[in-house]
Amino acid sequence: MTNYQQAVAQALLDIDAVKLQPNDPFTWASGIKSPIYTDNRKVISFPTARKTIIDGLVTLIKEQYPDVEVIGGVATAGIPHAAWVAEKLGLPLIYVRAQPKDHGTGKQIEGSLQSGQKVVLIDDLISTGGSVLGAVKATRAAGGEVLGVTAIFSYELPAATDNFSQAVTTFSSLTNFSSLIQVAKETGEITHDELAMIADWHQTLA
Repeated sequence: MTNYQQAVAQALLDIDAVKLQPNDPFTWASGIKSPIYTDNRKVISFPTARKTIIDGLVTLIKEQYPDVEVIGGVATAGIPHAAWVAEKLGLPLIYVRAQPKDHGTGKQIEGSLQSGQKVVLIDDLISTGGSVLGAVKATRAAGGEVLGVTAIFSYELPAATDNFSQAVTTFSSLTNFSSLIQVAKETGEITHDELAMIADWHQTLA
């Protein structure tokens, strides 16, 4: 586990952006019953956690995508993080809507994107990858070269790996399911038995 994987996992737990309830599972929009619920939108209200995450994203992008020319935010949750990262890197910012506007010029991408520019897209989390891969498709359609996708958190679901592979797109996250539940165990957020329950749930999705 890298330093920022652990630090970001702890930051998310500290601000209750991630909730773990193996005995009282949440229901995701997809209908899946889950012992974990992630709301990374909360990060924008906590400067310390926000700084940890932005610094981590900047480091990750410098390491993995040194040729990046434009930072893109995936609407809506990825936009603030993309804005802060673009500011720190001194790069242009765009953001990608879920759907083209139904008025005016009907744009799906806001900001200025030139054909051939190398883009890294930022989202708050990756479950199956569906929404962010829609943004990848729109960015490519507009002429951008998508180097990859970064996110704060990944559920590490096999469906995401398959979907990104089919889209010929790489992705990475600051922290992930495995790191988060390990930190939660080490800090007493969950018991050994609860850890086992959560791990078993995750295995059922494999």
